[in-house]
Amino acid sequence: MADIVPKKVRSRMMAGIKGKDTKPEVVIRKALHKKGFRYRLHLKALPGKPDLVLKKYKAVIFIHGCFWHLHDCHLFKWPSTRPKFWKEKISRNKFRDEEQIKALISTNWRVLLIWECAFKGKNKLPFHKIIEKTSTWIRSEVQFQEIQGTALDK
Repeated sequence: MADIVPKKVRSRMMAGIKGKDTKPEVVIRKALHKKGFRYRLHLKALPGKPDLVLKKYKAVIFIHGCFWHLHDCHLFKWPSTRPKFWKEKISRNKFRDEEQIKALISTNWRVLLIWECAFKGKNKLPFHKIIEKTSTWIRSEVQFQEIQGTALDK
């Protein structure tokens, strides 16, 4: 199936997709700051350049889009155009994420993944619940945790 927009328009659209300072990332940062947590952003010295780094707690937070990071939820759909390209690209992203998490954990960093489906879609969580779970995790000693939409919430 052919793309429904011209190549230049698609290119401009794709270039506009932000890799950092996304809306979910900014609202999480503001809420955590308001609760007294202090953090650094996108530290290049750490694998994966985590979205938030809380050195005091030896904790990092990634806020992942369900599409770009191959999350098994209702927000992820494989594109119908260029399926080979997308399967390779998104699978590489998933593999890289797993490797970066392993590297962080092996150096005693704790890792929290907050998925896009926690913020939007039919299974989204109330925002105060996301912040509550995040705050609780930061103060805990849990090595790895994920926050996701309610249908997948454990």
